[in-house]
Amino acid sequence: VRCAFKVIVTSLNKQLEPYGYLEFGLQVPSSFVSNHIHYSQGKIPFLLFYFKCVDVIFYLQAQDMPAPPSLSQGLEEIWFPSRQSDSSSVGQLKRMKRDWVIPPINVPENSRGEFPQELVRIRSDHDKNRSLRYSVTGPGADQPPTGIFIIHPISGELSVMKPLDREDISNFHLRAHAVDLNGNQVESPIDIVINVIDMNDNRPEFIHQIWNGSVAEGSKPGTFVMTVTSVDKDDPKTANGMLRYKILSQNPESPTSNMFTINNKTGGIITVAAGLDREKVPQYTLIIQATDMEGNPMYGLSNTATAVIKVTDINDNPPEFTAETFFGEVPENRVNVIVANLTVTDKDQPNTPAWNAVYKITGGDPTGRFSVPTDPTTNEGLVTVVKPIDYEISRTYVLTVVAVNDVSLARGIHSPRQSTATVSIRVIDVNESPYFDPNPKLIKLEEGMLAESSLTTFTAQDPDRFMQQSIRYTRLSDPANWLRIDPNTGRITTIAVLDRESPYVKDNMYSATFLATDNGIPPASGTGTLQIILLDINDNAPHVSPQEAEMCEKPEPNGINITALDGDLNPNAGPFAFELANRPPEVRRNWTITRLSGDYAQVSLKIGFLESGIYEIPIIITDSGNLPMSNTSYLRVKVCQCDHNGDCTDQQHIIAPGLGTGAIIAILLCIIILLILVLMFVVWMKRRDKERQAKQLLIDPEDDVRDNILKYDEEGGGEEDQDYDLSQLQQPDTIEPDTIKPVGIRRMDERPLHPEPQYPIRSAAPHPGDIGDFINEGLKAADNDPTAPPYDSLLVFDYEGSGSTAGSLSSLNSSSSGGDQDYDYLNDWGPRFRKLADMYGGSDD
Repeated sequence: VRCAFKVIVTSLNKQLEPYGYLEFGLQVPSSFVSNHIHYSQGKIPFLLFYFKCVDVIFYLQAQDMPAPPSLSQGLEEIWFPSRQSDSSSVGQLKRMKRDWVIPPINVPENSRGEFPQELVRIRSDHDKNRSLRYSVTGPGADQPPTGIFIIHPISGELSVMKPLDREDISNFHLRAHAVDLNGNQVESPIDIVINVIDMNDNRPEFIHQIWNGSVAEGSKPGTFVMTVTSVDKDDPKTANGMLRYKILSQNPESPTSNMFTINNKTGGIITVAAGLDREKVPQYTLIIQATDMEGNPMYGLSNTATAVIKVTDINDNPPEFTAETFFGEVPENRVNVIVANLTVTDKDQPNTPAWNAVYKITGGDPTGRFSVPTDPTTNEGLVTVVKPIDYEISRTYVLTVVAVNDVSLARGIHSPRQSTATVSIRVIDVNESPYFDPNPKLIKLEEGMLAESSLTTFTAQDPDRFMQQSIRYTRLSDPANWLRIDPNTGRITTIAVLDRESPYVKDNMYSATFLATDNGIPPASGTGTLQIILLDINDNAPHVSPQEAEMCEKPEPNGINITALDGDLNPNAGPFAFELANRPPEVRRNWTITRLSGDYAQVSLKIGFLESGIYEIPIIITDSGNLPMSNTSYLRVKVCQCDHNGDCTDQQHIIAPGLGTGAIIAILLCIIILLILVLMFVVWMKRRDKERQAKQLLIDPEDDVRDNILKYDEEGGGEEDQDYDLSQLQQPDTIEPDTIKPVGIRRMDERPLHPEPQYPIRSAAPHPGDIGDFINEGLKAADNDPTAPPYDSLLVFDYEGSGSTAGSLSSLNSSSSGGDQDYDYLNDWGPRFRKLADMYGGSDD
């Protein structure tokens, strides 16, 4: 349990004067640990403390502290708690340290006053008898942001140096210190809180400059639309930050200028009038204003934003057909054909469920031969045939079609008469295919029916009752080639014996297909299938199975089990009768047959030993048909030596008949042909090599051209021999006599001036075969020429003599005029000039 009491001491001096503030002193027993002094600026100071609820005596002293005459008289002072003790008091009374709660100092932001501006004076009661120095620490003083607050070290005046911004820092927490000249702390630091008082220096700011909202058309008044929000950096607890909203304008002002209202405190926009119609006004634009100072137009700051409200569509407009009746036509028997396009208009927003049309046939189509899907792009109804239509049954159809939307109409809206239309469809008659009835046609016959036997009449019907047409019949499919049909009457007869055991008969049934074609324009045809069930007769004799078996030389308790195979069915098959043939006589002497059942029998040795070998045993088998059929089958038995397990020990097996003579001849012919081909290939390769060697120097007559380029495999001299005297290529008559050099100083590669050697003269049109001889003769002449230059110098292969019309080679240059020449004639000089033709005669590509 804690108790408390409050002591108020009043000073006779003015409270706001420095000497009007009181100081309290209290001495309590050591068991009381807490006393709290609450100080409030502008109010009478008081002492409030808590203690345990027991009997105790407190001693309290109060005194005022007059200010020194040298300090400013109008500045508020804050005193450090005193550490001084009073010796005149009772021995138990001793002044102790007290914790003061200093009220905050309020400083308005954005002050324009002179700076520094004094705020408060810090004082200590120890400055009466010695000099003290005051200082403050904390953010705004010696911590960032520094330089905002300073204190006079001697007078203790705390001042602000610049305007404050509450939106930047709303309060500062400083700590005041008092020390002597030696730096010794004489007072405990006290906390000073400086609050920055808010001023209305910030306009409201909307979070978005453009707000987007929507409301359904036809909404009732009071329907919520959207909420706009604005913020103000000023203190929201003061009027500077309290905002109010209002609508400045509405565009368009239809049907009224006040279709919406806004909650001035929350910014919520709602409808206040009826008549929203998207088809008339699809969108509204509102100018919203936010004002602080609780909306005071004189002192508050304002800002605006735009609210765009879209009126969303509802299905308040049903689809309406553009015409009362639509027309179309379709050929009979056609499906998936669009007959008519139904067009509608809908004032609702396109490509929405309220605009998309759905078409339903409500009358005129009891058999469901039509459907009306919707074109997703044009919203048209496509009247489509989904089942074949027969002109002979109905020539016209009149449909009743209703158009609705994907979603139901809004409450209170009803479909008008224009939402229903009539579709008139005319059926066009076409030449239809004849049809067989029944199809397939099934008949039953006994097999073995002879050729030219009449089976049945298989005719087709022409569905075109209003056309006078004839039908002709042909055979389309007859796998066994057994049947024939009359082209006019459809009468079917046989041209071969019907055999139930034929591979073309499946499950006793043979199928043939026939074609019926009319004489319409264009002709039409249809097919029909005739299925013949062939009844079995006893026309197949049985034969033994298996046809081959093995047996030991010595008789064993068990023989060879055999059965009979018969192509007929019961009762023309088993049970069978088995017996050995009478001939040859050794059959019955060596073998015996025992019937095991109606379908099985056993063949075994009758004697004690039979030599190894292959034996053919004739067995007579008779079936049980009406007029039974018998057949002698041969059982091929290999008798061999057996081991103790009863298995044959020799490696011989029953060899099936070998290849026939024709097969052997065919294999030999294939081998001979292959050898001939190989020989011809070798001869051809050898001949090709000879031709290649012969063509090394010779040119085919068809490729013969003058001045062919031949490859001599000579690269010529090195770089030091490239400095030729091209003047030697000029005509001798053009050489002046004074330019002739003495023989002693003539270069080895210059042309000599003494008589020329006799080189062979090439004929005007030599045969390509003479080129080799011409080169060899020229080579011999050059070897015997004493005036011939060195091998690696400029060689003269053919001197044209005097009077040559050839100009000097110095006239040759690489001018661009050569690009205009036509080199396509090189293609006519043969394959050896094709490379030059490609290099010079090709296009720019």
